[in-house]
Amino acid sequence: MTYASSARQPDPEPRPTWSRGAERPADAPEPGATSSAVNDSNVVPLTAAHNARQGSARHADTSLPTPQTPAKGKKSTPTAGKVRADALRMLGCVRIATVRQMAQVITGERSDGRSYVRRAMVELTELGLAETNGKDGKHQIWNLTTAGQKALADGNELPPRPKAGSGAKAVRAGFGPHAVAVTDTILAYTDTVLGGRREYLTDWQVEVNHAIKETGLSFNTDAVLAVPTRTSEVRLFELDNGTMSQARLAREVWDYERYAGHRVWEGARGTIGGTYPFWQRHRYTCSTTFPRLHVVLAGKAEHLLDNRLQALTAAVRGITIAVWVNTLPRLQRSEPWYEIGVDDPHRRRSRYPEAVGP
Repeated sequence: MTYASSARQPDPEPRPTWSRGAERPADAPEPGATSSAVNDSNVVPLTAAHNARQGSARHADTSLPTPQTPAKGKKSTPTAGKVRADALRMLGCVRIATVRQMAQVITGERSDGRSYVRRAMVELTELGLAETNGKDGKHQIWNLTTAGQKALADGNELPPRPKAGSGAKAVRAGFGPHAVAVTDTILAYTDTVLGGRREYLTDWQVEVNHAIKETGLSFNTDAVLAVPTRTSEVRLFELDNGTMSQARLAREVWDYERYAGHRVWEGARGTIGGTYPFWQRHRYTCSTTFPRLHVVLAGKAEHLLDNRLQALTAAVRGITIAVWVNTLPRLQRSEPWYEIGVDDPHRRRSRYPEAVGP
């Protein structure tokens, strides 16, 4: 699909190999605290006159292993029990998904794959483990029931997530399309950046709360990928599905800097003590840099998403955390991210007041 963009797009060229500063598979090394991604072809700083480099999309296979095709050329059918189990695991990770999204992961076959998943969801519904509470267009949105979440926990299939909701209330309230877009983001990132390795799906969590009680700051991150790199434990993802104003989106991004900038005082009685970043002391204790924030834009025509990308770039200019932005269509085509914010802990520390000891 072509569109008119405010940034001139050159002819596509072959996607470069992974290099310093670019998004890469999780087992590759991470760049240092000061990002050098400005010089990389897979993540580019965005300016009004910048020309983004486009890479050809990689088509990684995200399907589960299926029985080999018989010698006569007939297709093999995945077992019903395996499809049910995979559907439960996927919903436990992403919380909400359509049959199309589940078939993308569970089976490599398109139309046939959806029929397998539909049958599995009917069976899971009869068992009381899954349910549908709304639609995204013509597609039903599925989520686990409380019994389904308990079945996953009892089977030790996923890391414990005691406060994870089922998503049913959000779908009934009309927020299903946003959650479906978050799932599309997770699948696209897993496919294009993590090499389509579906085992990484278990490392995602959705609606993760970040809060500092002392300041009253509290917000939910749409998705968090807990695959450690050399400098950070997680990667943070915010999705705008075209339902909020540009000013509101910018405020949400600045909330991450306020969270990163808050410091706490620590020191035993009778000692001088000192201040430390709240996030590093109480949240991401094994990280040396504040986790990178990925902002994904969706829900509108591509030329409008390009306008929102330009507006967000201007609105967060000077921010002192690492921020990369992309549109969902570009992410699905494996096109480069735009770097619109660079981690700068020294400037961030000067921007926020020091904590006062007792």
